[in-house]
Amino acid sequence: MESASQRKILWADDEIGMLRSHQLYLNDRGYEVTPVSNGEDALALLQKESFDIVLLDEMMPGLDGLSTLEQLKQRDPNIPVIMITKSEEEQIMNEAIGKRIDDYLTKPVNPSQIFMACKRILDSRQIRQSQAGENYVSRSSQIREWLSAELTWQTWVDVHRLLSEWDIEMSRLGDQGMHSMIEDQRGECNKEFGRFVERHYTSWLHSEEDSPPLSVDVVTECVAPHLERGRQVFFVVIDCLRLDHWMILEPMISEFFNVKRSYHYSILPTATPYSRNALFSGLFPTEIAKKHPDLWSTGNEDEHSLNRHEHRFLDEQIADLGIRLKQNTHYVKVLDAAEGQKLVRKVDSLNSVPLVSVVYNFLDMLVHGRSQSDLLLEIAPDESGFRSLVQSWFEHSSLFEVLKKISRTDAVVVLTTDHGAVKGTRATVVHGDRQTSTSLRYKLGKNLRCDAKDAIKIAAPEEYGLPAEGLGANYIIAKEDFYFVYPTNFNAFQQKYRDSFQHGGISLEEMILPVATLEPRRG
Repeated sequence: MESASQRKILWADDEIGMLRSHQLYLNDRGYEVTPVSNGEDALALLQKESFDIVLLDEMMPGLDGLSTLEQLKQRDPNIPVIMITKSEEEQIMNEAIGKRIDDYLTKPVNPSQIFMACKRILDSRQIRQSQAGENYVSRSSQIREWLSAELTWQTWVDVHRLLSEWDIEMSRLGDQGMHSMIEDQRGECNKEFGRFVERHYTSWLHSEEDSPPLSVDVVTECVAPHLERGRQVFFVVIDCLRLDHWMILEPMISEFFNVKRSYHYSILPTATPYSRNALFSGLFPTEIAKKHPDLWSTGNEDEHSLNRHEHRFLDEQIADLGIRLKQNTHYVKVLDAAEGQKLVRKVDSLNSVPLVSVVYNFLDMLVHGRSQSDLLLEIAPDESGFRSLVQSWFEHSSLFEVLKKISRTDAVVVLTTDHGAVKGTRATVVHGDRQTSTSLRYKLGKNLRCDAKDAIKIAAPEEYGLPAEGLGANYIIAKEDFYFVYPTNFNAFQQKYRDSFQHGGISLEEMILPVATLEPRRG
Protein backbone atom coordinates (compact mmCIF):
# COMPACT_ATOMS: atom_id res chain seq x y z
CA MET A 1 0.00 0.00 0.00
CA GLU A 2 1.31 3.45 -0.90
CA SER A 3 2.08 5.89 1.89
CA ALA A 4 0.84 9.46 1.97
CA SER A 5 4.32 10.66 0.87
CA GLN A 6 3.74 8.96 -2.50
CA ARG A 7 0.31 10.45 -3.15
CA LYS A 8 0.06 12.62 -6.24
CA ILE A 9 -2.63 15.30 -6.56
CA LEU A 10 -3.67 17.01 -9.80
CA TRP A 11 -5.32 20.35 -9.00
CA ALA A 12 -7.20 22.23 -11.73
CA ASP A 13 -8.37 25.77 -10.88
CA ASP A 14 -8.29 28.98 -12.94
CA GLU A 15 -7.17 30.80 -9.77
CA ILE A 16 -4.49 28.24 -8.91
CA GLY A 17 -1.87 30.97 -8.48
CA MET A 18 -3.80 32.30 -5.49
CA LEU A 19 -3.78 28.88 -3.83
CA ARG A 20 -0.03 28.64 -3.27
CA SER A 21 -0.40 28.40 0.52
CA HIS A 22 -2.81 25.47 0.12
CA GLN A 23 -0.31 23.67 -2.11
CA LEU A 24 2.52 24.20 0.39
CA TYR A 25 0.30 22.90 3.20
CA LEU A 26 -0.38 19.70 1.25
CA ASN A 27 3.30 19.33 0.27
CA ASP A 28 4.32 19.60 3.93
CA ARG A 29 2.01 16.67 4.68
CA GLY A 30 3.50 14.43 2.05
CA TYR A 31 1.25 15.11 -0.94
CA GLU A 32 2.85 16.05 -4.27
CA VAL A 33 0.64 18.68 -5.96
CA THR A 34 0.69 19.34 -9.71
CA PRO A 35 -1.22 22.60 -10.44
CA VAL A 36 -2.96 23.46 -13.74
CA SER A 37 -5.23 26.39 -14.55
CA ASN A 38 -7.82 24.80 -16.85
CA GLY A 39 -9.65 21.60 -17.69
CA GLU A 40 -7.90 21.02 -21.03
CA ASP A 41 -4.46 20.97 -19.37
CA ALA A 42 -5.76 18.65 -16.65
CA LEU A 43 -7.01 16.12 -19.22
CA ALA A 44 -3.76 16.37 -21.19
CA LEU A 45 -1.67 15.67 -18.08
CA LEU A 46 -3.85 12.71 -17.15
CA GLN A 47 -3.00 11.19 -20.53
CA LYS A 48 0.72 11.32 -19.68
CA GLU A 49 0.91 10.77 -15.92
CA SER A 50 -0.83 8.86 -13.16
CA PHE A 51 -2.41 10.70 -10.24
CA ASP A 52 -4.03 9.42 -7.07
CA ILE A 53 -6.70 12.12 -6.86
CA VAL A 54 -7.97 15.17 -8.76
CA LEU A 55 -9.11 18.48 -7.25
CA LEU A 56 -11.40 20.16 -9.75
CA ASP A 57 -12.78 23.71 -9.72
CA GLU A 58 -16.36 23.82 -10.95
CA MET A 59 -16.22 27.29 -12.59
CA MET A 60 -13.33 27.55 -15.09
CA PRO A 61 -13.24 29.36 -18.46
CA GLY A 62 -13.27 27.10 -21.50
CA LEU A 63 -13.91 23.54 -20.37
CA ASP A 64 -15.74 23.95 -17.07
CA GLY A 65 -15.46 21.60 -14.10
CA LEU A 66 -18.50 19.43 -14.86
CA SER A 67 -17.46 18.95 -18.50
CA THR A 68 -13.91 18.15 -17.42
CA LEU A 69 -15.27 15.69 -14.87
CA GLU A 70 -17.35 13.91 -17.51
CA GLN A 71 -14.38 13.45 -19.87
CA LEU A 72 -12.07 12.52 -17.01
CA LYS A 73 -14.39 9.75 -15.82
CA GLN A 74 -14.71 8.43 -19.37
CA ARG A 75 -10.94 8.00 -19.51
CA ASP A 76 -10.41 6.77 -15.94
CA PRO A 77 -13.65 5.91 -14.14
CA ASN A 78 -11.82 4.88 -10.95
CA ILE A 79 -9.81 8.00 -10.16
CA PRO A 80 -11.19 9.91 -7.14
CA VAL A 81 -12.34 13.48 -7.79
CA ILE A 82 -13.12 16.28 -5.34
CA MET A 83 -15.19 19.12 -6.80
CA ILE A 84 -14.48 22.60 -5.38
CA THR A 85 -16.96 25.36 -6.20
CA LYS A 86 -18.19 28.81 -5.20
CA SER A 87 -21.75 27.79 -5.99
CA GLU A 88 -24.09 26.44 -3.33
CA GLU A 89 -26.77 25.50 -5.85
CA GLU A 90 -28.20 22.06 -5.18
CA GLN A 91 -28.61 21.38 -8.91
CA ILE A 92 -24.87 21.70 -9.54
CA MET A 93 -24.11 19.39 -6.64
CA ASN A 94 -26.64 16.86 -7.97
CA GLU A 95 -25.03 16.99 -11.42
CA ALA A 96 -21.59 16.44 -9.91
CA ILE A 97 -22.81 13.51 -7.80
CA GLY A 98 -24.48 12.05 -10.89
CA LYS A 99 -21.13 12.19 -12.66
CA ARG A 100 -19.56 10.28 -9.74
CA ILE A 101 -17.55 12.78 -7.73
CA ASP A 102 -16.17 11.49 -4.44
CA ASP A 103 -16.51 14.70 -2.41
CA TYR A 104 -17.83 18.23 -2.78
CA LEU A 105 -16.32 21.31 -1.11
CA THR A 106 -17.67 24.88 -1.22
CA LYS A 107 -15.30 27.88 -1.43
CA PRO A 108 -13.73 29.42 0.47
CA VAL A 109 -11.87 26.32 1.60
CA ASN A 110 -8.94 26.28 3.99
CA PRO A 111 -5.93 24.01 3.48
CA SER A 112 -6.88 21.63 6.28
CA GLN A 113 -10.29 20.98 4.69
CA ILE A 114 -8.67 19.85 1.47
CA PHE A 115 -6.08 17.79 3.33
CA MET A 116 -8.75 15.99 5.35
CA ALA A 117 -10.89 15.35 2.26
CA CYS A 118 -7.91 13.81 0.44
CA LYS A 119 -6.91 11.79 3.48
CA ARG A 120 -10.45 10.49 3.95
CA ILE A 121 -10.61 9.26 0.36
CA LEU A 122 -7.05 7.98 -0.09
CA ASP A 123 -6.06 6.73 3.32
CA SER A 124 -9.28 5.67 5.05
CA ARG A 125 -8.60 1.96 4.48
CA GLN A 126 -5.04 2.24 5.83
CA ILE A 127 -6.27 4.23 8.83
CA ARG A 128 -9.04 1.71 9.56
CA GLN A 129 -6.52 -1.12 9.38
CA SER A 130 -4.13 0.61 11.76
CA GLN A 131 -6.95 1.32 14.20
CA ALA A 132 -8.54 -2.11 13.86
CA GLY A 133 -6.08 -3.89 16.12
CA GLU A 134 -6.49 -1.40 18.94
CA ASN A 135 -10.28 -1.40 18.59
CA TYR A 136 -10.43 -5.19 18.50
CA VAL A 137 -8.38 -5.49 21.69
CA SER A 138 -10.89 -3.20 23.38
CA ARG A 139 -13.91 -5.16 22.13
CA SER A 140 -12.26 -8.49 22.84
CA SER A 141 -11.69 -7.37 26.42
CA GLN A 142 -15.35 -6.34 26.59
CA ILE A 143 -16.42 -9.84 25.51
CA ARG A 144 -14.12 -11.48 28.08
CA GLU A 145 -15.56 -9.20 30.75
CA TRP A 146 -19.10 -10.24 29.78
CA LEU A 147 -18.16 -13.92 29.84
CA SER A 148 -16.61 -13.62 33.29
CA ALA A 149 -19.81 -12.09 34.72
CA GLU A 150 -23.21 -13.72 35.10
CA LEU A 151 -24.29 -14.78 31.63
CA THR A 152 -27.77 -14.11 30.27
CA TRP A 153 -29.34 -14.74 26.88
CA GLN A 154 -29.01 -10.99 26.19
CA THR A 155 -25.26 -11.23 26.83
CA TRP A 156 -24.95 -13.85 24.12
CA VAL A 157 -26.87 -11.67 21.66
CA ASP A 158 -24.35 -8.88 22.28
CA VAL A 159 -21.40 -11.27 21.95
CA HIS A 160 -22.69 -12.68 18.66
CA ARG A 161 -23.46 -9.19 17.34
CA LEU A 162 -19.98 -7.86 18.15
CA LEU A 163 -18.20 -10.88 16.68
CA SER A 164 -20.30 -10.68 13.51
CA GLU A 165 -19.65 -6.95 13.10
CA TRP A 166 -15.93 -7.44 13.49
CA ASP A 167 -15.81 -10.42 11.17
CA ILE A 168 -17.49 -8.34 8.46
CA GLU A 169 -15.16 -5.38 9.06
CA MET A 170 -12.01 -7.50 8.94
CA SER A 171 -13.20 -9.14 5.73
CA ARG A 172 -13.65 -5.71 4.17
CA LEU A 173 -10.15 -4.70 5.23
CA GLY A 174 -8.65 -8.00 4.09
CA ASP A 175 -6.88 -8.45 7.44
CA GLN A 176 -6.38 -12.22 7.65
CA GLY A 177 -4.40 -12.04 10.89
CA MET A 178 -7.18 -10.23 12.71
CA HIS A 179 -9.76 -12.49 11.09
CA SER A 180 -7.99 -15.54 12.55
CA MET A 181 -8.07 -13.95 16.01
CA ILE A 182 -11.83 -13.39 15.69
CA GLU A 183 -12.34 -17.01 14.59
CA ASP A 184 -10.39 -18.22 17.63
CA GLN A 185 -12.46 -16.07 19.97
CA ARG A 186 -15.68 -17.19 18.31
CA GLY A 187 -14.61 -20.79 18.89
CA GLU A 188 -14.07 -20.08 22.59
CA CYS A 189 -17.42 -18.31 22.79
CA ASN A 190 -19.26 -21.15 21.06
CA LYS A 191 -17.77 -23.61 23.52
CA GLU A 192 -19.14 -21.60 26.45
CA PHE A 193 -22.41 -20.93 24.62
CA GLY A 194 -22.97 -24.68 24.23
CA ARG A 195 -22.60 -25.12 27.98
CA PHE A 196 -24.94 -22.19 28.59
CA VAL A 197 -27.66 -23.60 26.34
CA GLU A 198 -27.29 -27.05 27.87
CA ARG A 199 -27.81 -25.56 31.36
CA HIS A 200 -30.74 -23.27 30.54
CA TYR A 201 -32.63 -24.47 27.47
CA THR A 202 -35.23 -26.64 29.21
CA SER A 203 -36.01 -23.86 31.72
CA TRP A 204 -36.70 -21.47 28.81
CA LEU A 205 -39.37 -23.85 27.54
CA HIS A 206 -41.13 -24.26 30.87
CA SER A 207 -40.82 -20.76 32.34
CA GLU A 208 -41.11 -17.36 30.65
CA GLU A 209 -39.00 -15.73 33.35
CA ASP A 210 -35.65 -14.62 31.90
CA SER A 211 -36.09 -16.65 28.74
CA PRO A 212 -35.27 -15.27 25.28
CA PRO A 213 -37.85 -14.87 22.53
CA LEU A 214 -37.91 -18.28 20.86
CA SER A 215 -39.15 -19.40 17.44
CA VAL A 216 -42.62 -19.90 18.93
CA ASP A 217 -42.76 -16.25 20.10
CA VAL A 218 -41.94 -14.39 16.88
CA VAL A 219 -45.46 -14.13 15.44
CA THR A 220 -46.99 -13.28 18.83
CA GLU A 221 -44.46 -10.54 19.62
CA CYS A 222 -43.58 -9.13 16.19
CA VAL A 223 -46.44 -9.84 13.77
CA ALA A 224 -49.65 -9.92 15.82
CA PRO A 225 -49.40 -6.37 17.26
CA HIS A 226 -49.45 -4.88 13.74
CA LEU A 227 -52.43 -7.01 12.72
CA GLU A 228 -54.30 -5.93 15.85
CA ARG A 229 -53.78 -2.29 14.80
CA GLY A 230 -55.17 -3.02 11.34
CA ARG A 231 -51.84 -2.82 9.50
CA GLN A 232 -51.14 -5.00 6.50
CA VAL A 233 -48.19 -7.28 7.29
CA PHE A 234 -45.78 -9.06 4.99
CA PHE A 235 -44.18 -11.83 7.05
CA VAL A 236 -40.99 -12.79 5.20
CA VAL A 237 -38.95 -15.82 6.27
CA ILE A 238 -35.57 -16.33 4.59
CA ASP A 239 -34.57 -19.89 5.34
CA CYS A 240 -31.07 -20.20 6.86
CA LEU A 241 -30.30 -16.47 7.18
CA ARG A 242 -27.42 -15.90 9.61
CA LEU A 243 -27.01 -12.66 11.55
CA ASP A 244 -23.88 -11.69 9.59
CA HIS A 245 -25.82 -12.23 6.36
CA TRP A 246 -28.56 -9.89 7.57
CA MET A 247 -25.96 -7.29 8.54
CA ILE A 248 -24.72 -7.00 4.94
CA LEU A 249 -28.27 -6.86 3.56
CA GLU A 250 -29.55 -4.30 6.06
CA PRO A 251 -27.82 -1.25 4.49
CA MET A 252 -29.42 -2.01 1.10
CA ILE A 253 -32.85 -2.42 2.67
CA SER A 254 -32.37 0.74 4.78
CA GLU A 255 -32.53 2.85 1.60
CA PHE A 256 -36.21 1.96 1.36
CA PHE A 257 -37.25 1.19 4.95
CA ASN A 258 -36.66 2.33 8.49
CA VAL A 259 -35.26 -0.82 10.06
CA LYS A 260 -35.70 -1.92 13.66
CA ARG A 261 -33.67 -5.02 14.46
CA SER A 262 -34.39 -7.40 17.31
CA TYR A 263 -33.43 -11.03 17.91
CA HIS A 264 -34.84 -14.44 18.67
CA TYR A 265 -33.39 -17.84 19.51
CA SER A 266 -34.18 -20.82 17.32
CA ILE A 267 -35.57 -23.84 19.11
CA LEU A 268 -33.61 -27.11 18.99
CA PRO A 269 -32.82 -28.77 16.69
CA THR A 270 -32.00 -25.71 14.57
CA ALA A 271 -33.40 -27.41 11.47
CA THR A 272 -36.29 -26.54 9.15
CA PRO A 273 -38.79 -29.26 10.22
CA TYR A 274 -38.53 -28.13 13.83
CA SER A 275 -37.71 -24.43 13.91
CA ARG A 276 -39.81 -23.28 10.96
CA ASN A 277 -42.88 -25.26 11.95
CA ALA A 278 -42.50 -23.72 15.42
CA LEU A 279 -42.19 -20.26 13.85
CA PHE A 280 -45.45 -20.59 11.89
CA SER A 281 -47.47 -22.52 14.45
CA GLY A 282 -46.31 -20.85 17.67
CA LEU A 283 -46.04 -24.38 19.08
CA PHE A 284 -43.15 -26.59 20.10
CA PRO A 285 -42.78 -29.81 18.08
CA THR A 286 -44.26 -31.92 20.86
CA GLU A 287 -47.34 -29.65 20.89
CA ILE A 288 -47.67 -29.87 17.11
CA ALA A 289 -47.44 -33.67 17.28
CA LYS A 290 -50.22 -33.79 19.90
CA LYS A 291 -52.48 -31.26 18.16
CA HIS A 292 -51.86 -32.58 14.64
CA PRO A 293 -50.69 -36.20 14.89
CA ASP A 294 -51.67 -36.69 11.25
CA LEU A 295 -49.38 -33.85 10.12
CA TRP A 296 -46.28 -34.31 12.26
CA SER A 297 -43.41 -36.32 10.83
CA THR A 298 -39.68 -36.45 11.53
CA GLY A 299 -38.88 -39.20 9.04
CA ASN A 300 -36.14 -39.04 6.44
CA GLU A 301 -38.32 -37.17 3.98
CA ASP A 302 -37.21 -34.15 2.01
CA GLU A 303 -37.02 -31.16 4.37
CA HIS A 304 -39.43 -29.12 2.26
CA SER A 305 -42.09 -31.84 2.42
CA LEU A 306 -41.99 -31.62 6.22
CA ASN A 307 -43.15 -28.00 6.01
CA ARG A 308 -46.21 -28.42 3.81
CA HIS A 309 -48.59 -27.03 6.41
CA GLU A 310 -47.05 -23.64 7.25
CA HIS A 311 -49.99 -21.64 5.89
CA ARG A 312 -52.46 -23.65 7.96
CA PHE A 313 -50.26 -23.40 11.06
CA LEU A 314 -49.98 -19.61 10.75
CA ASP A 315 -53.72 -19.13 10.22
CA GLU A 316 -54.45 -21.25 13.29
CA GLN A 317 -51.91 -19.33 15.38
CA ILE A 318 -53.46 -15.99 14.40
CA ALA A 319 -56.94 -17.31 15.24
CA ASP A 320 -55.73 -18.69 18.59
CA LEU A 321 -54.43 -15.21 19.42
CA GLY A 322 -57.97 -13.90 19.02
CA ILE A 323 -57.22 -11.87 15.90
CA ARG A 324 -60.07 -11.81 13.39
CA LEU A 325 -58.97 -10.78 9.91
CA LYS A 326 -61.44 -9.35 7.38
CA GLN A 327 -60.01 -11.36 4.50
CA ASN A 328 -58.10 -14.59 4.00
CA THR A 329 -54.34 -14.59 4.35
CA HIS A 330 -51.96 -15.36 1.49
CA TYR A 331 -48.93 -17.67 1.55
CA VAL A 332 -46.12 -18.08 -0.99
CA LYS A 333 -43.11 -20.37 -0.90
CA VAL A 334 -40.40 -19.32 -3.35
CA LEU A 335 -38.28 -22.28 -4.40
CA ASP A 336 -37.06 -21.04 -7.78
CA ALA A 337 -36.61 -17.94 -9.94
CA ALA A 338 -39.90 -18.43 -11.78
CA GLU A 339 -41.87 -18.44 -8.53
CA GLY A 340 -39.97 -15.33 -7.41
CA GLN A 341 -40.81 -13.40 -10.58
CA LYS A 342 -44.42 -14.48 -10.28
CA LEU A 343 -44.50 -12.91 -6.81
CA VAL A 344 -42.94 -9.68 -8.15
CA ARG A 345 -45.75 -9.41 -10.69
CA LYS A 346 -48.43 -10.28 -8.15
CA VAL A 347 -47.39 -8.24 -5.11
CA ASP A 348 -49.22 -5.05 -6.20
CA SER A 349 -52.50 -6.98 -6.29
CA LEU A 350 -52.13 -8.11 -2.67
CA ASN A 351 -52.75 -4.69 -1.11
CA SER A 352 -56.07 -5.77 0.44
CA VAL A 353 -54.72 -9.00 1.96
CA PRO A 354 -54.17 -8.42 5.71
CA LEU A 355 -51.33 -10.94 6.12
CA VAL A 356 -49.01 -12.14 3.37
CA SER A 357 -46.40 -14.70 4.40
CA VAL A 358 -43.47 -15.42 2.09
CA VAL A 359 -40.83 -18.12 2.50
CA TYR A 360 -37.58 -17.88 0.52
CA ASN A 361 -35.58 -21.11 0.41
CA PHE A 362 -32.63 -19.95 -1.70
CA LEU A 363 -30.04 -19.60 1.08
CA ASP A 364 -30.83 -23.00 2.54
CA MET A 365 -30.49 -24.57 -0.90
CA LEU A 366 -27.21 -22.70 -1.35
CA VAL A 367 -25.91 -24.03 1.97
CA HIS A 368 -26.73 -27.60 1.04
CA GLY A 369 -25.57 -27.20 -2.57
CA ARG A 370 -22.20 -25.73 -1.60
CA SER A 371 -20.94 -29.00 -0.11
CA GLN A 372 -21.77 -30.79 -3.36
CA SER A 373 -20.44 -28.25 -5.86
CA ASP A 374 -16.77 -27.51 -6.55
CA LEU A 375 -17.85 -24.30 -8.28
CA LEU A 376 -19.71 -23.00 -5.21
CA LEU A 377 -16.80 -24.02 -2.98
CA GLU A 378 -14.49 -21.97 -5.20
CA ILE A 379 -16.82 -18.95 -5.13
CA ALA A 380 -17.55 -19.20 -1.39
CA PRO A 381 -14.62 -20.95 0.32
CA ASP A 382 -15.32 -19.41 3.73
CA GLU A 383 -17.74 -17.18 5.65
CA SER A 384 -16.53 -14.04 3.90
CA GLY A 385 -16.99 -15.56 0.45
CA PHE A 386 -20.39 -16.89 1.43
CA ARG A 387 -21.47 -13.43 2.60
CA SER A 388 -20.42 -11.98 -0.76
CA LEU A 389 -22.48 -14.62 -2.53
CA VAL A 390 -25.50 -13.86 -0.33
CA GLN A 391 -25.11 -10.14 -1.01
CA SER A 392 -24.87 -10.67 -4.76
CA TRP A 393 -27.92 -12.93 -4.75
CA PHE A 394 -30.03 -10.49 -2.76
CA GLU A 395 -29.04 -7.44 -4.82
CA HIS A 396 -30.40 -9.11 -7.97
CA SER A 397 -33.15 -11.18 -6.36
CA SER A 398 -36.90 -11.13 -6.78
CA LEU A 399 -37.08 -10.66 -2.99
CA PHE A 400 -35.37 -7.27 -3.21
CA GLU A 401 -37.77 -6.26 -6.00
CA VAL A 402 -40.73 -7.35 -3.87
CA LEU A 403 -39.45 -5.36 -0.89
CA LYS A 404 -38.96 -2.24 -3.02
CA LYS A 405 -42.55 -2.50 -4.19
CA ILE A 406 -43.80 -2.94 -0.62
CA SER A 407 -41.81 0.16 0.42
CA ARG A 408 -44.18 2.25 -1.71
CA THR A 409 -47.20 1.09 0.33
CA ASP A 410 -48.32 1.45 3.94
CA ALA A 411 -47.61 -2.19 4.77
CA VAL A 412 -45.12 -3.25 7.43
CA VAL A 413 -42.64 -6.05 6.79
CA VAL A 414 -41.49 -8.45 9.49
CA LEU A 415 -38.45 -10.29 8.14
CA THR A 416 -36.74 -13.14 9.95
CA THR A 417 -35.42 -16.67 9.57
CA ASP A 418 -35.96 -20.10 11.04
CA HIS A 419 -32.32 -20.98 11.75
CA GLY A 420 -28.76 -20.13 10.75
CA ALA A 421 -25.82 -22.35 9.81
CA VAL A 422 -22.32 -23.04 11.08
CA LYS A 423 -19.21 -24.14 9.23
CA GLY A 424 -18.43 -27.66 10.40
CA THR A 425 -14.70 -28.12 10.94
CA ARG A 426 -14.46 -31.07 13.34
CA ALA A 427 -15.94 -34.54 12.93
CA THR A 428 -17.11 -36.54 15.94
CA VAL A 429 -18.07 -40.22 15.93
CA VAL A 430 -21.72 -41.22 16.27
CA HIS A 431 -23.11 -44.73 16.75
CA GLY A 432 -26.65 -45.57 15.64
CA ASP A 433 -28.72 -47.93 13.52
CA ARG A 434 -29.86 -47.61 9.92
CA GLN A 435 -33.11 -45.90 10.92
CA THR A 436 -31.21 -42.92 12.35
CA SER A 437 -31.88 -39.55 10.67
CA THR A 438 -29.27 -38.38 8.18
CA SER A 439 -28.53 -34.81 9.34
CA LEU A 440 -24.92 -34.02 10.23
CA ARG A 441 -25.63 -31.67 13.16
CA TYR A 442 -28.40 -33.59 14.91
CA LYS A 443 -29.59 -37.18 14.98
CA LEU A 444 -32.88 -38.84 15.89
CA GLY A 445 -32.80 -42.59 16.43
CA LYS A 446 -32.61 -45.44 18.89
CA ASN A 447 -29.77 -45.86 21.37
CA LEU A 448 -27.62 -43.13 19.82
CA ARG A 449 -24.16 -42.71 21.29
CA CYS A 450 -21.51 -40.03 20.83
CA ASP A 451 -18.78 -38.16 22.71
CA ALA A 452 -20.59 -36.28 25.51
CA LYS A 453 -18.32 -33.24 25.25
CA ASP A 454 -19.18 -32.70 21.57
CA ALA A 455 -22.97 -32.90 21.78
CA ILE A 456 -26.06 -32.86 23.97
CA LYS A 457 -27.77 -36.21 24.37
CA ILE A 458 -31.52 -35.85 24.88
CA ALA A 459 -32.82 -38.97 26.59
CA ALA A 460 -36.14 -37.34 27.57
CA PRO A 461 -37.27 -35.49 24.40
CA GLU A 462 -40.43 -34.04 25.99
CA GLU A 463 -38.28 -31.90 28.30
CA TYR A 464 -36.89 -30.24 25.15
CA GLY A 465 -40.32 -29.79 23.57
CA LEU A 466 -39.67 -32.70 21.20
CA PRO A 467 -41.95 -35.66 20.56
CA ALA A 468 -40.83 -39.08 21.76
CA GLU A 469 -40.49 -41.21 18.65
CA GLY A 470 -40.91 -44.67 20.18
CA LEU A 471 -39.26 -46.73 22.89
CA GLY A 472 -35.52 -46.12 23.19
CA ALA A 473 -35.53 -43.20 20.75
CA ASN A 474 -33.42 -40.19 21.61
CA TYR A 475 -31.85 -37.12 20.03
CA ILE A 476 -28.26 -35.96 19.97
CA ILE A 477 -27.43 -32.38 19.00
CA ALA A 478 -23.91 -31.27 18.08
CA LYS A 479 -22.30 -28.30 19.79
CA GLU A 480 -19.68 -25.79 18.59
CA ASP A 481 -18.54 -26.73 15.05
CA PHE A 482 -18.74 -30.53 15.33
CA TYR A 483 -20.53 -32.71 12.80
CA PHE A 484 -21.50 -36.36 13.15
CA VAL A 485 -19.77 -39.11 11.18
CA TYR A 486 -20.24 -42.86 11.55
CA PRO A 487 -17.14 -44.94 12.36
CA THR A 488 -17.49 -46.80 9.05
CA ASN A 489 -15.41 -44.91 6.46
CA PHE A 490 -14.83 -42.18 9.05
CA ASN A 491 -11.88 -40.55 7.27
CA ALA A 492 -13.64 -40.37 3.91
CA PHE A 493 -16.77 -38.73 5.32
CA GLN A 494 -14.75 -36.48 7.62
CA GLN A 495 -12.95 -35.13 4.57
CA LYS A 496 -16.14 -34.89 2.50
CA TYR A 497 -18.03 -32.71 4.96
CA ARG A 498 -15.23 -30.68 6.54
CA ASP A 499 -15.81 -26.93 6.09
CA SER A 500 -19.36 -27.47 4.84
CA PHE A 501 -22.12 -25.26 6.26
CA GLN A 502 -24.58 -27.23 8.35
CA HIS A 503 -27.49 -26.57 10.68
CA GLY A 504 -29.41 -28.41 13.36
CA GLY A 505 -26.93 -27.93 16.20
CA ILE A 506 -26.04 -25.51 18.96
CA SER A 507 -23.93 -22.50 18.02
CA LEU A 508 -24.25 -18.74 18.02
CA GLU A 509 -24.54 -18.79 14.23
CA GLU A 510 -27.41 -21.31 14.20
CA MET A 511 -29.43 -20.13 17.20
CA ILE A 512 -29.25 -16.33 17.57
CA LEU A 513 -31.23 -14.85 14.71
CA PRO A 514 -32.38 -11.43 13.47
CA VAL A 515 -35.97 -10.23 13.43
CA ALA A 516 -36.25 -7.02 11.40
CA THR A 517 -39.33 -4.80 11.38
CA LEU A 518 -39.34 -2.70 8.21
CA GLU A 519 -41.40 0.48 8.05
CA PRO A 520 -41.53 2.19 4.61
CA ARG A 521 -39.68 5.48 4.48
CA ARG A 522 -41.96 8.45 3.89
CA GLY A 523 -41.03 11.34 1.60
